[in-house]
Amino acid sequence: MHDFFVVIAAILALVLLIPFYRVYKGPTVFDRLLGAAAVGAKTITLVLLFGLVYDRLDMFVDIALGYAILNFVGAIAMAKYFKASKRH
Repeated sequence: MHDFFVVIAAILALVLLIPFYRVYKGPTVFDRLLGAAAVGAKTITLVLLFGLVYDRLDMFVDIALGYAILNFVGAIAMAKYFKASKRH
């Protein structure tokens, strides 16, 4: 089972490159914002998979929750900033 989680984590790390491309090349700011949120969601899943691999899921759940809160607050802050800067 350990090898299965390692393989899934490697595949998820490769899939993580797709939203990174959207963040880098996004035609609009909102596409980049959506890509950043997708990167955050996939990173949370990757952190939880590391918790399963190291048999310390309790610790990694706390880390993932903290990262999820930061990702959410960051996405809201960026959206408000870009909405405010568009008015001027």
